[in-house]
Amino acid sequence: MTCESVIDSSASVGPGRIDRCVQALANQSRSVVTGLFDHDCVYLNGRLHENPGTMLQVGDRVTVRYETHRRYSPRPRPRRTHRGFTVVYEDRDVIVVDKAHELLTVPTERQEPHTLISRISEYIRREQSGRGAFVVHRLDKGVSGLLVFARNQDIASRLQRQFAEHKPERRYQAIVVGNLPQESGEFRSYLATGKSLTRYSTRDVRAGELAVTRFQTLHRTAAFTSVSVQLETGRRNQIRVHFAEAGHPVLGDPRYAPELAISSEWPWKRLALHAVTLAFDHPVTEERLRFESAVPAEMVRLIRTAGSDSTESRRQAVAASQPETRPARRSGSGRSKGRKRPWKGAE
Repeated sequence: MTCESVIDSSASVGPGRIDRCVQALANQSRSVVTGLFDHDCVYLNGRLHENPGTMLQVGDRVTVRYETHRRYSPRPRPRRTHRGFTVVYEDRDVIVVDKAHELLTVPTERQEPHTLISRISEYIRREQSGRGAFVVHRLDKGVSGLLVFARNQDIASRLQRQFAEHKPERRYQAIVVGNLPQESGEFRSYLATGKSLTRYSTRDVRAGELAVTRFQTLHRTAAFTSVSVQLETGRRNQIRVHFAEAGHPVLGDPRYAPELAISSEWPWKRLALHAVTLAFDHPVTEERLRFESAVPAEMVRLIRTAGSDSTESRRQAVAASQPETRPARRSGSGRSKGRKRPWKGAE
């Protein structure tokens, strides 16, 4: 089947991105449209065209040739690594990236030129002729992991509403200083902003923003505890403040309880904090998207080399220290399955 359109300013398919023109011509889903580009079905002014982000001009001729009974699935795409970030997923509306720890997400009042938002915007303008990226949420400098950016302001507003309503799933993995006594728990406080933009908990509800952080202990060593952290709210510095105020700052944190957080066993100029999971509803299709990022190798290495002591190992040690008693006989094997929580890291 062949579909063709000549771009006219008064036509129903006017100037715009070529992939949207193809979608209107073929009446197919966005996924199939991507597949049409991948399988050499799209022509611009008589020549094969592969870039779905090309902006059309008045007078351009778009031709789509495809078989109606065939399924044109997008071809798998390798993750593309750029300076300071790796593209995990992208479409015409959103782009999900894995941020390197050394970058600011956005400039501060000092107007730093080399930030994550500037580099992603540069990538979009260079690779896809787009306007750039729009901020939805942030990660601190020194923190690595997953972030979603919007491709226009309307999409950014839709995603920001999801975050304001606490709909996205955001999970972090952290190494905190000391032996955290709880297996799981929750921090709940109102965060206020002090001098030099430092955050702190306050009892004055009017002066702060509600911040809720849930955590679960994964592993312990003699000096550190690795934890899985789930955010209900997404306040600035929330994880760092809550653990520091509990006496267990994030390892490597130069701002919150640095006298405890800085350790010779952690020589890297970053925090031991990584955004491992991000899930949200696509702002257009409403499909639930979920992404995972491997824990940085330096975090995995520290836990493995520092003499890890998992929760299950400690239970076994406690049991071994108890006086031996003869258990009552019962049917079945009598075995109980352990609940060891493995350290989830990159191999």
